[in-house]
Amino acid sequence: MNVPSKLQPTRQRSMRPKDEVLQQISALLDAPEDDLHAALMKELLACLLKLHDSRLDLLDVKIVNRAVKELRHAFSVFRDYRDRYKVSIFGSARTLPDDPNYQLAHRFAQAIVQEGFMVITGGADGIMRAAQEGAGREHSFGVNIMLPFEQGPNTTIADDPKLITFKYFFTRKLMFQKEANAIALFPGGFGTHDEGFEILTLAQTGKSDPQPIVCLQAPGCDYWNDWKAFITKQLLERNLINEEDLTLFTIVHSAEEAVTHILRFYRRYHSIRYVGRQLAMRLQTSISAEQLACLEQQFGDLLAGGRFELRGPLEEEMDEPALRNLPRLVFHFNRRSAGRLRQLIDHLNKL
Repeated sequence: MNVPSKLQPTRQRSMRPKDEVLQQISALLDAPEDDLHAALMKELLACLLKLHDSRLDLLDVKIVNRAVKELRHAFSVFRDYRDRYKVSIFGSARTLPDDPNYQLAHRFAQAIVQEGFMVITGGADGIMRAAQEGAGREHSFGVNIMLPFEQGPNTTIADDPKLITFKYFFTRKLMFQKEANAIALFPGGFGTHDEGFEILTLAQTGKSDPQPIVCLQAPGCDYWNDWKAFITKQLLERNLINEEDLTLFTIVHSAEEAVTHILRFYRRYHSIRYVGRQLAMRLQTSISAEQLACLEQQFGDLLAGGRFELRGPLEEEMDEPALRNLPRLVFHFNRRSAGRLRQLIDHLNKL
């Protein structure tokens, strides 16, 4: 290739990215004021400029940079599958194929995929490998973590576009929770307990939307029984948690039980959205006026004021056109007990 000057190509290479960035920033700043997406991007850009002005340590800047890159990539991977329900599956990387819990994980993943779900695992061996073998590559996500041992991708998900590798546990945990419509916990070590307790903490404090959390153990295994006994004796009896917090999870002994529990959770309940002080609970099917009247007698303690109201979408919900036709149970939730809110959901599903 004939290059008339070494200087000109170098200038073009250095200027083109700068020009593109300036054009993108200019277009963002010129976006309409009522464009919420653009407004948030402007706020993010301003935050990055403040980081630069703060002259943070290089390690701090590296952490921010890597975390944003990991989340941007993960969001883009999951984006095309937002219409599919997913279950995040946790369990030991050391569980061997001849372990009944390995076989249970395989059967559960296979069964839940047949109901239209996809599975999300850590992408490694043990329980994670069993689940992805059962679900199949097409219906699997792997959210792997960079570790010196135990955490290389299993053969089912290796090299798949839906395999994401994280450096940080906190970005990885966010994706496990954010993208899941259900949680399945199998016997595991420190990592499983770390992830399980964080899932329960988010559920208990209302920092995550309600979802079914199932603890699976093979027949003859007492792993979760002993765990619940500890929870009951050391947490509940010391008043460190409330009785209704125990309803946030369910222990099951078969894939069929787990699948039934998850599907039952979505029998009538669909999703929630907070609008100001109001909670709008979207329902798959409506309830009768008589059933609505009974709610205040059974669940009036959830109200911070007003009454339960059965209605269509609130004005602020009109930005979700796919959900406009769903009936709503709207009320001013006191946000004191996610466990009681879960009991309300279970009650509605049983009606």
